[in-house]
Amino acid sequence: MRVTVLGARTPAAASARQFAVKVPEITALFWIIKILTTGMGETFSDFLVSYTNPGVALGSGALALTLALTAQFRTTRYRLWIYWSAVTMVAVFGTMIADILTFLVGLPYLVTTVGLAVVLAAVLAGWHAREGTLAVHSITTARRERFYWTMVMTTFVFGTVSGDLTANLLHLGYLGSIVLFAIAIAVPAAARRWAGLGTVAAFWSAYIITRPLGASITDWLSSSRQDGLRLGTGWVSLVTTIAIVALLGWMTTRGGEPSPDLRSDAHHPAGAEGSPENSRPDTHS
Repeated sequence: MRVTVLGARTPAAASARQFAVKVPEITALFWIIKILTTGMGETFSDFLVSYTNPGVALGSGALALTLALTAQFRTTRYRLWIYWSAVTMVAVFGTMIADILTFLVGLPYLVTTVGLAVVLAAVLAGWHAREGTLAVHSITTARRERFYWTMVMTTFVFGTVSGDLTANLLHLGYLGSIVLFAIAIAVPAAARRWAGLGTVAAFWSAYIITRPLGASITDWLSSSRQDGLRLGTGWVSLVTTIAIVALLGWMTTRGGEPSPDLRSDAHHPAGAEGSPENSRPDTHS
C-alpha cells in the first residue's frame, strides 16, 4: 500500500521519494515497547561504558546506530524488527551523547536540559514549517523521515538529562522521578480525552516523557546510588532485552504490528483536522 501525499502534482513534490508509512500503529503495545527500549538503552549504555573501554563503547554504539538507521531508511515500508532495532540503538547512543555532555564536557544538568529543550522546540518548529504537519503517520517521504528520526534522537538525549536532573539536582531520587514522570505521562492522555488536546500534540508530549520515565525505572532497578535496588546494569539490560524480543517475537507470530491504513489521505492534508491521523481516538494519546 502506498500513500499519496497532498500536493504531489507539483514538480517539487513529484520528485520526492514516496513510500508507505514507516511507523507502527500507536497502540498500548507501542508504548510498552517504547518504555522498555528507553530503559534498556539507559542501562546497556551504562554497562558498556563501565565494563568496556569508553571509546570502544562509543564507537561501537555509533556504528550500530548507523547500521540500524541505514536499514530503516532503505526500506520502503514499516518493518517491525528494523524499526524497533533503530529505536533501540537510538536509545543506547542517545544515552551516550547525554553522558558525554554531562560527564566529559561538564555541562550542568540544568544547562543541558534547557539547551536540549530549545533544540527539541527548534526541530519541531522546523519540521512543521517545512512540512505543515508533525503527524507521524504522514511520514511518506525521505525528508519527513529525516525529521522524524532527528526528533526521536533529540527526545532520547533530552529525556536522559532531564531524568538525571530530577534524580540528582532536584534530589527526587530514581523512585521519586518514576512517580513524577508517571504522573506527567498521564497528563497528555487526560488532556486528549477531556480537554480537547490535539492528537499530534498529545502524542509527542507523551513520547518525550517516555524516555525519562523508562530510564528512571531501570536506573532505580540497577543503580547502587541513591535509592537504587542494586540489581546491576547487566542484569537489568538482559531482562529488558528479553522482554522486548519476546514481545516483538509474539507480534511476529501474529502477523506483525500493523502499520496505519491511510488510503484516504489523498483527500486530506496529512495531520490536518478530519484526517485519519486525527480521527483515531485515544490510542494516540
